[in-house]
Amino acid sequence: MQMTFDETKATQIAARFLKLSGGRLQFLALIKLLYKLDREAIGRWGSPVTTDRYVSMKLGPVTSNIYNLIKGSADSAAPTFWSAHIARDGYDVELIADPGDTELSTAEEKLAEEVFAQNKGKDGFQLADDCHKEFPEWEDPGASSKPIPMESILAALDKSEDDWAHTEAAVSAQNQLAAMLAK
Repeated sequence: MQMTFDETKATQIAARFLKLSGGRLQFLALIKLLYKLDREAIGRWGSPVTTDRYVSMKLGPVTSNIYNLIKGSADSAAPTFWSAHIARDGYDVELIADPGDTELSTAEEKLAEEVFAQNKGKDGFQLADDCHKEFPEWEDPGASSKPIPMESILAALDKSEDDWAHTEAAVSAQNQLAAMLAK
């Protein structure tokens, strides 16, 4: 059960967190806030906001495609939607242009504000510690990474079979829409 990654939507929700923080965040903090956002969205609505896939890494769960965009934004030769709006500066990311919010619902924006307010003032390492303690789907992969399937998140959230079916249907619908838009 994996969504098709939507870079525009992921950039817009990351920019939302950056706007809430004054335009700049440690990239580790941003990654953890995005994971917390998606996990809460899956718990409430059965569908994540970022459309990313997740992996366990040494410092906790990671939104994998966004992590790769951050790593590439420091020296990307080929511009992406992400790199046109968000740049890496050392261990921070900063908003360099507003990507808009056309792909985000009002509920998703409000949830981002809620997650930000709950974690305001925490740095990336504090957020990583929180993720280690709070999220049983994270498993220490040592020096590597290990996928976190959506099913593991649903199980950790103690979701019912009906919830699993709803999430699977939402993922399938989003993937079909992404395929139609790609044509």
